[in-house]
Amino acid sequence: MKLLGTHTSPYVRKARLVLLEKNIPHEYVIDPPSEPGSLVLQVNPLGRIPALILDDGFCVFDSSVIADYADTLNDAPVLIPRTDPLARLRVKRWEALADGIMDSAIVVRNESLRAEDKQSQAVLDMHNLAVTHALDYAAQLLGEREWCEGDAITLADLALVSALLYLDLRQAARDWRSAHANLAVWFSRISARPSVIVSNRL
Repeated sequence: MKLLGTHTSPYVRKARLVLLEKNIPHEYVIDPPSEPGSLVLQVNPLGRIPALILDDGFCVFDSSVIADYADTLNDAPVLIPRTDPLARLRVKRWEALADGIMDSAIVVRNESLRAEDKQSQAVLDMHNLAVTHALDYAAQLLGEREWCEGDAITLADLALVSALLYLDLRQAARDWRSAHANLAVWFSRISARPSVIVSNRL
């Protein structure tokens, strides 16, 4: 299978981390949808990344759907709980929280790229505040635990580390580590995992 994406997309990183953590063989293809001739535009009607092309040509799109599918392919490890509905809900809620951070951070990024006289300060303020509130909530929810949910790595951890890495890339001045020491400790440990190290390579 092939995973189409870019290094700067946090959603692509999340999907890639799932594949790497589960040791699912795949080819990672850098394929920005904005480039002429992008395969993404041919296989995904939404024209977005990530896009996972299966061996039979079937295309899976949206990082959450890709993660759900990939997690069913083997049990080493199980990243989304299967037998406990509440545990599954908690993991998926963590994913939604992390995705929300990504969503708002991307809005801020796109708005800041507009000409200064065209930027909406209200939009910037709203989405920066959303990121701040989400980080506060994540730090409170995590506490001093080793993992976001349960006693082993899950999709919750992979989604959150993807969001925080994107903040480091696009909002370095935010300095979320100083505001949330427990998130910083957790992030340092997760970032040392081979999957995250590989995903950082250009």
